Amino acid sequence: MKYGKIVKVAGPLIVAEGMSDDNMFDVVHVGKQRLIGEIIEMRGGNASIQVYEETAGISVGDEVAATGAPLSVELGPGMIGTIYDGIQRPLEEIRNLVGSSITRGISVPSISRDKKWNFVPSVKAGDKVVAGDIIGTVQETSVVNHKIMVPVGVEGVVEEIKAGDFIVTDTVCVLKTAQGKKELSMMQKWPVRVERPYKEKLPPDIPMITGQRIIDTFFPIAKGGTAAVPGPFGSGKTVVQHQLAKWSDVDIVIYVGCGERGNEMTDVLMEFPELKDPRTGESLMQRTVLIANTSDMPVAAREASVYTGITIAEYFRDMGYSVALIADSTSRWAEALREMSGRLEEMPGEEGYPAYLTSRLAQFYERAGSVVCLGSDNRTAALSAIGAVSPPGGDISEPVSQATLRIVKVFWGLDSALAYARHFPAINWLNSYSLYDDRLSNWYNTKIGKVFTANKQAAMQLLQLESELNEIVRLVGIDALSPGDRLSMEVARTMREDFLQQNAFSDTDSYTSLEKQMGLMDLILHYGQVARNAINNGADLQKVISIPARDQIGRAKDIDQAIYKEEYAKITKNIDDQIAKLTQEGGER
Repeated sequence: MKYGKIVKVAGPLIVAEGMSDDNMFDVVHVGKQRLIGEIIEMRGGNASIQVYEETAGISVGDEVAATGAPLSVELGPGMIGTIYDGIQRPLEEIRNLVGSSITRGISVPSISRDKKWNFVPSVKAGDKVVAGDIIGTVQETSVVNHKIMVPVGVEGVVEEIKAGDFIVTDTVCVLKTAQGKKELSMMQKWPVRVERPYKEKLPPDIPMITGQRIIDTFFPIAKGGTAAVPGPFGSGKTVVQHQLAKWSDVDIVIYVGCGERGNEMTDVLMEFPELKDPRTGESLMQRTVLIANTSDMPVAAREASVYTGITIAEYFRDMGYSVALIADSTSRWAEALREMSGRLEEMPGEEGYPAYLTSRLAQFYERAGSVVCLGSDNRTAALSAIGAVSPPGGDISEPVSQATLRIVKVFWGLDSALAYARHFPAINWLNSYSLYDDRLSNWYNTKIGKVFTANKQAAMQLLQLESELNEIVRLVGIDALSPGDRLSMEVARTMREDFLQQNAFSDTDSYTSLEKQMGLMDLILHYGQVARNAINNGADLQKVISIPARDQIGRAKDIDQAIYKEEYAKITKNIDDQIAKLTQEGGER
């Protein structure tokens, strides 16, 4: 191992001389405690090192040991259900070793070297395999069948394949390659800053169903798509992220808590094991990897946590799974970039952020996508990336928000006014958008029916009309509106309060299937249509908007998924009967 000497210490930035043989992004160990660092700049023989742990006590003259390898993650069975820090150290293992505080410089394998896994071969001796081919499987959890793949850059003929119980470093397959024999274990390593390869990128055309009505109906994200959730403090970014992690119809969820408060990660750790996946009936932790890099941890480690998360996500994508990466929040990651840029004395960009902020964000989001994976079976998979953005004061004109919006295709804009009014999720339906709408319309028309798209357009027109009528009401009062316009405002209020609002902490309302979403919207629009006909035929407006069936519409979202069709049919009949009676009374007058 080669050594350099520290000549400068500036917080998480260390400068060491005598490092001319090392490369950018190589990992080094700093000082006697062997703190983990990464080379982020080379000037001659001097290396600027970003240290991922607290540097108190490190001084000029201390040694820096070069490893000659880039910052990498270990990939193999044992990751699902694990809680890692930003540089893939397993926090539970560390707690078992040293207690509740992470000892600086502690080194623990990311994947247990003691646990044995049952390896079931998928190939036999004599088979020819290429990079990405599946040589065997391990049942990692009750819902995740971990596929062991031939590493990138390796191909050959299977000379020997074993079956049975092994630890991740044991040899399970021997290949005869052009370069000689190659032993394969169940574990791979991959540098976090390098995108994992694939055969082909596909246009994303299948929606990622989240169970959140405002998202699935009005602003859908495609599997393999990118989305941003910007919003001010207290507007519900983290709850939206949690809901997406809990209920999205993906096979694997990678949740990265990047610089957020510790109590928010605690919520995830406490809730996920208790919650049941609506598709499998198993605990959500059976398909989740958590990366907990909270705000009290070193700032520099925030950058690593995002790359660690996306690399693990790509690995599961390569198996053929649909994966969602949830990053909360990319603003904290950008703050880490800003701090290191300042310490490197680089020319600052807008608001002190580095000039390369946009390109770094783009490199992250562009690793998402729907792809044809490596391997001879041409399996397809998708990696969706969703990032929260925390602009100071909720001002999305700041650099991180603007750079993100130029890259992502879905914008779920959170509104502090809605949050203060206790309207959650506080996604503003007039400002938000999804650029996947046209691409996904064919799927919706085929699977749900064209009436879904027609209803969605009618509902959005109603909400936009309400916004325009509100301007008139503020100026001259509601009495200036015609009965038809007053009815439009009432139906729009029902749409807002009974469809767009959703209680994340209610067992029946936290998740709504796409079919139930369509049924609920149909109920509201049906009421609007028959009520309008009744008013045109002389019915009293006040009586029409006060019928008992409206209260039933308000409670309809809490009806259990198993019986909602029968109950919605009853409510529809009640609407028709009650308004028909009012129409008859109006005609008699």
